[in-house]
Formats: sequence, structure tokens, C-alpha cells
Amino acid sequence: MRIARAVLREIPLRLREYFEISSGGTQARRVLLLTLEADGVAGWSECVAGETPGYSYETTDTAWHVLTRWLLPELTGSEVRDGRRLNPAPWLRGHPMARAAVEMAGWDLEAKRRSVSLSDLLGGTGRAVPAGVSIGLQKNNAALLARVEGYLGEGYRKIKIKIKPGRDVDMLRAVRDRFPEAPIMADANSAYSLPEDLARLRELDDLDLMMIEQPLGHEDLLDHAVLQSRIETPVCLDESIRSLGDARLALHLKAASIVNIKPGRVGGLGESVAIHDDCRAARWPVWCGGMLESGIGRAHNVALASLPGFTLPGDISNSRRYWEEDIVSPEFEMVDGMMPVPRGPGIGVEPRAGRIEALTTRMEVFEA
Repeated sequence: MRIARAVLREIPLRLREYFEISSGGTQARRVLLLTLEADGVAGWSECVAGETPGYSYETTDTAWHVLTRWLLPELTGSEVRDGRRLNPAPWLRGHPMARAAVEMAGWDLEAKRRSVSLSDLLGGTGRAVPAGVSIGLQKNNAALLARVEGYLGEGYRKIKIKIKPGRDVDMLRAVRDRFPEAPIMADANSAYSLPEDLARLRELDDLDLMMIEQPLGHEDLLDHAVLQSRIETPVCLDESIRSLGDARLALHLKAASIVNIKPGRVGGLGESVAIHDDCRAARWPVWCGGMLESGIGRAHNVALASLPGFTLPGDISNSRRYWEEDIVSPEFEMVDGMMPVPRGPGIGVEPRAGRIEALTTRMEVFEA
């Protein structure tokens, strides 16, 4: 098939509430959407890069530059045999989030050409996946406890709580005391370091957490291995895993015991499947994290989470958890703590073209 057209758009979406992690917070999202057209079919994806380099060196603006300067001009007009294998500008180093936008649009395109769901094309087996929710840093324990109670009442099967020094052990202990059986975990977003915080992190062992996610720096695999050997709480890696190579090194070093796979972070769905396969072989559980995506990005995540190695609930919340109004139809809504996997062709939900068009603040079109 020939990639006849590529359209990159930026749209603003406002979160229902301010979302804060250890490195900062946001409420106004600048979302990049990519459409690839071939053989009369359109594949959609979302670039997950954030507005600032607080999570990754990639940002909305760096991704726009890389996509419009190198990736999309080279891709448009090219002949490809399989949409799952899009790899323009192979010489370009880094920028996995920008690359993932191209690669994931290719997967949607290929699934639609074959008239199969993205889940089926990926090799997914689940028809619904367990849903978890992420809670940003709250102003006090009372506000946090209210949020946890509300989300447990909605049926979420994992409650992820953001932490940072000064808002960690005592706060989590208050949650555990109030909800003794709740499936809770902590996410530090690289807020701690060794040896300074080892004693503090050891205190988490008394709280029966599902895991602590990314406690140390994103390049500190060796320190994560030391930490995991000295605490009982399972360590989960997020920012540290940017590729299959990173995952293999983490497995070799025993730098954790769980991996959070975000397809937009690791370069796309193909790399995500490879990481899933290696972790499954090593008997490390994996789960699918979120990057405050719209329904387009969420659809890709739900399809990925249908693979058999995704045994832990992912950050796959209802659309209305984040947005007053999503940009896909139907919106995502869980049933009894499970998110149904869309069964239609490709991502299985329909981008709302009129709403997206009305929201678009900039757009660049590439045609063969």
C-alpha cells in the first residue's frame, strides 16, 4: 500500500481537575493527533509527549518538530507492505514518542485494512481488561481519602497514588488504615534516591502495597536493583523502560519485579509486544500505564492490555475520569471494574471528526 496522506493536528483538551505528580502538574493538555491515509483507509494515533520535559525530554513541541521535519515527509508517498512496520528515518536517534505516533497509526491502519480489531492484530486474548485509576497529589489526607473512597465505590481494581518526599509514608498509612483491603500502589515518578531515602522507602513494606512505581531516577537501573534487593515491596519500572533493550537490562539486573508498559513511551506497539513477551517469559507481571491520553490513545492502550501477560490492572480509566467530553465515540466506560476491549476494526472507536476539527489549533498536511 502507498501512504497517500498524513495529517498532524494539535488540539487543546482541559482535564477536569489539576493533575499533580512529584515533578509538577498540569490541567491544560496540548494533544497531538496523527492520521495516516492509504487505500481509502485512515489510521489514527496520539503522541503522548507532554507540555514540559518533566517526564521525558520529549515535549509536544519537540515531537511536532521531529514529526513534521523528518518522519512524516519521508513516510508520505512511500510504499509499505505492512502498516505494522512503519519506520521512517531509521537513522534518527531517540524520540520514541514521536516515532510511536507514526508506528501506532500504522497498526490502526493495518487492522482496518484487514477488517480486524487492533486487539486481535496484536494477539490479544482478553475481551475486557481490569481497570485502575491514578490519583494525583492532593492538598491533604482528607481530600485523598475521599478520592480513594469514591474510586473504590466505582469499582476500580487498582488505586495508584502519587507520592513525593513529605507526602508519602504517613499519607499512605492513612489510606491503608482507612481501607485495609484496598488494592493500592504508590507512584514516585523518580522522586527518591539512594542511599538517602532507603530507610524511608523500607517503611512502605508495612503497608501491603501492590508495588511502588519508579521510586528512583529514570537512568538508575543499578540503584533500582539495590533497592529491590533491600525492600519487600515490589518495585515497578516506568520511565526507566524506553525500549526492549532497557527492559532486557532491567531483567538481567533484577532491577524490579514489575514493568509498566506505555506504548507511546517505548516507541510503539511492536516494541511493547516484545517487552511483554520477554517479561512474561521471565514471569514479571506487566500492566499498561497512561499518559493522560484522549480516547484515541486510550483505545490503543486498551487493545495492548488485552495481551495475556497484562495480569495487573492498568491505568485504563473511564473517559469521564479525565475529560468532560472525549473526542471518540463511544467514550470509554468500565463495567464492574473491567474495561471492554473494542471489537470493531482497528482501534474500534470512532474519532469525532467535527469536534476534533473545531478544536484544532494547528495542522500540517503531507500528501504524496
